[in-house]
Amino acid sequence: MPAANRSDRSICSREIQAGADIEPTAQQSQLFVKLSRMSAAVEFRIGTASWTDASLVNSDLFYPPSVRSAEERLRFYAEHFNTVEVDSTYYALPAERNAKLWAERTPEGFLFNIKTFALMTQHAAEISWLPKELREMLPAEQRTERHLTRPSREVVDLAFRMFWSAMVPLREAGKLGMVAFQFPPYFIAKPLNFDYLASLPQRLPGASIAIEFRHPSWVRGEAQRAETMKFLRSHSLYYTSIDAPEDNSIVPSFVEATGDQVYMRFHGRNRDNWFRRNITPAERFKYLYSERELQSLARGLQNLEGRGVKRAYVIFNNCYQNFGIMNATTMAAILRGRGQWP
Repeated sequence: MPAANRSDRSICSREIQAGADIEPTAQQSQLFVKLSRMSAAVEFRIGTASWTDASLVNSDLFYPPSVRSAEERLRFYAEHFNTVEVDSTYYALPAERNAKLWAERTPEGFLFNIKTFALMTQHAAEISWLPKELREMLPAEQRTERHLTRPSREVVDLAFRMFWSAMVPLREAGKLGMVAFQFPPYFIAKPLNFDYLASLPQRLPGASIAIEFRHPSWVRGEAQRAETMKFLRSHSLYYTSIDAPEDNSIVPSFVEATGDQVYMRFHGRNRDNWFRRNITPAERFKYLYSERELQSLARGLQNLEGRGVKRAYVIFNNCYQNFGIMNATTMAAILRGRGQWP
């Protein structure tokens, strides 16, 4: 993993914070001139997966000491980036009240990409975190278990409806970006799972849906990859491109467009931690990209021009301390230096 000592990270953090005393409206205006203006083909949205990760908050390398509340952190984050991925919605269904507060606390044009609840991607869900309406639908024997692994169709359908209803404030404010589905490694390429994907647009009408696979069967071999991409295009689903460690059991890293938007997640390249058990997500994705690696990755993003792509989300999921913050800031500078942003 590229080395980065604490002093280097602190310097980067202070540079990011240097504009904190600027009048917020002026700073936000400057930010969106830099981050939201686009080349003739692509508008880049660059940010991180979460602004509240404990590893980031506790590091004291991004948020100033005076920024302590959830509201203050979101407002501060939105002064520096024009998009974010919300991952907490994977663990518990979002509340409409929270979505309303997110919309109120961010400037016009800011976009939230919302990760879907576990049951919506065929993951197990913590029963204690389920809303009352869902818990009451479970058979008595299931309610005593820790995880819900085999929900009924009715439970899943209600989860979809509750999720989409909670997104109303963001949708009405024009601040909902992608709805991100991350499927588990056991969700393999087979007819039943293709059918499940095909059902998503009807369940979330009007959503921009990004699909991330964690099993390589969806893209292994040229023929299968072509079939999967054709299927996603035909159902108006966006393939989630990734950058991740190389391994036969991991989906390969490449940039693909199945529509006029691209969603790309940078997971880091920490192969050892990818397979390690009983560690936090921050530890699993503990990887700081070097500037040389980011330069190479930026070339892949630039190749989206001429492919009909209007917007590309660039999300750094290497959420250890301020690693994602640093890499997102550097990627923005690289693209700006190459003329991607006027």
